[in-house]
Amino acid sequence: MDMHAPLIDPFARPITYLRVSVTDRCDFRCVYCMAEHMQFLPKADLLTLEELDRLCTAFIGLGVRKLRITGGEPLVRRGIMGFFRQVSRHLGQGLDELTLTTNGSQLARHAAELAGIGVRRVNVSLDTLDPDKFAAITRWGRLPQVLEGIHAATAAGLRVKINTVALKGVNDAELFDLVRWCGDEGHDLTFIEVMPMGDLGEEDRLDQYWPLSDLRAQLARRFTLTDLPERTGGPARYVRLEETGQKIGFITPLTHNFCESCNRVRVTCTGELFMCLGQEDNADLRAPLRASPDDRALRETIRAAIARKPKGHDFDYSRQSVGGQMTRHMSHTGG
Repeated sequence: MDMHAPLIDPFARPITYLRVSVTDRCDFRCVYCMAEHMQFLPKADLLTLEELDRLCTAFIGLGVRKLRITGGEPLVRRGIMGFFRQVSRHLGQGLDELTLTTNGSQLARHAAELAGIGVRRVNVSLDTLDPDKFAAITRWGRLPQVLEGIHAATAAGLRVKINTVALKGVNDAELFDLVRWCGDEGHDLTFIEVMPMGDLGEEDRLDQYWPLSDLRAQLARRFTLTDLPERTGGPARYVRLEETGQKIGFITPLTHNFCESCNRVRVTCTGELFMCLGQEDNADLRAPLRASPDDRALRETIRAAIARKPKGHDFDYSRQSVGGQMTRHMSHTGG
């Protein structure tokens, strides 16, 4: 077999999109993502930045065209900008896009440098524009710091997409405020259904669950919604609000199985390759990375894992109990 042949899964889907978590740590403690008093991983378990670079380089050599850096909060990892500079050498040399998902807290410090090395857009997680609600959702976060980061990103020329988790009884009353703010600021907006990830103690996912079908129906009472045909290979489905021209995305893992065009895989900060966010099956990439400076075993392990990529996930809230619930936190797998 040609060890550099592109990655194709058993359902003839090319794997061209890699999401890599560079840390499980974060400066927030969002209620739907992690417990307030998290036990973080020992540093020795984490891939070094050099190992992460090697891993990303191997995937790019196997046909990955888009690389998204996640966490935890990726920008809190020491030395992370050096990693971004290293990986950016692949832009235009096999890699089409280098981007990241962030909570925005560190963007004011790093936005200009990210833009300078070739990052063109960032996703910022923002669930409310109310400072008190923001503090309650994130536990440790401050809204003004995040808004400052978003403004810095825009000033640096980065496109900003806002990701908002739909939380019943928390931010449902802010729907139109969020839409208006994103329109005024020029940001695309994507709503995400809350997902059954991790044991979060007092938080009950079914109580928080706000189906995006309901959210979309509310939007349709005020705006004319036109479905857009675009697909990014990812889970979002998009509409345009004709009155404002805005693009709104919906990620609905629980009410719509979006797996048929999945072109992505995820690697955790410890080197676990998850072929599906909603399945527990994974492959250990840390062992081949550390066993040899040669990447042959690493590539073979990646190929064997992709050969096991499932057709779809098992999330299901339809029976008023959480089906297919994952035991790991989102901060572990990478948001």
